[in-house]
Amino acid sequence: MEKIKEGSAVALRINRTIVYVVCILLALLSILPFWVMFVNATRSTAEIQAGLSLLPSTHMMSNLQVLLDKSFDPIQGFLNSFTISASATILTVYFSSLTAYGLVAYNWKLRQPFFTFIMAVMLIPAQASSIGFYQFMYKIHFTNNLLPLILPAIAAPAVVFFMRQYLLGTLSLEIVEAARVDGSGEFKTFNRIILPLMMPAIATQAIFAFVANWNNLFMPLILLTDKSKYTMPIMVSLLRGDIYKTEFGSIYMGLALTALPLFIVYFLLSRYIIAGVALGGVKE
Repeated sequence: MEKIKEGSAVALRINRTIVYVVCILLALLSILPFWVMFVNATRSTAEIQAGLSLLPSTHMMSNLQVLLDKSFDPIQGFLNSFTISASATILTVYFSSLTAYGLVAYNWKLRQPFFTFIMAVMLIPAQASSIGFYQFMYKIHFTNNLLPLILPAIAAPAVVFFMRQYLLGTLSLEIVEAARVDGSGEFKTFNRIILPLMMPAIATQAIFAFVANWNNLFMPLILLTDKSKYTMPIMVSLLRGDIYKTEFGSIYMGLALTALPLFIVYFLLSRYIIAGVALGGVKE
């Protein structure tokens, strides 16, 4: 019997070791492209052409200076991209959570058809409606404006679906009924009780929404022609011009500046995701 237990313990340690090794390798493979990008942002064109290196060089400031000398305004690009991404993310997670709460907490006649309609909207690609959207924005003189890139974030079918599924598994309607009995209004109940319960899901979708809006190039490229309204992805896409054909380090510097805020947002919100997983694993 003791030998069986010892054999089981050894097998368990071996399995854990294999799992840890595989996870570490996958993590390294995920981090490596970003590390190479940040390293190349510190290297000169000649060093980049010489081959791959995982050690930073000393040309970071010179690469940044090339960007600044060629009408690349990272501060303005950061402000525009952050304004769009932060505003759109707030609208996405709040109104999607509110819609999901309405689909779960209220029993009304057209609830299922309404949810089916939301799911059907997910099947329509954004590119299919982009021409009509641009024509509409042009007729109401909303081009070269950041609002057309922010306000449509209110309608996010995929986020509504995720939030609804999360509420179905975590929300107890007795809490809502108790709040109503205590005289709490519907919006107060949602803002004070439901939103804190949904924080792990909100943090998860906030990361995805922020990344999607920050990396969005298609619609800003169509709607924005004023250089003062350019976002970071537009500025980086313009680095492919003739001026930068031999300035590889500067191109990597532009890419690094674009990706850096995404890492910051993830590290700020990832603890909520981890906390949500830990809470979900606790049994009373």
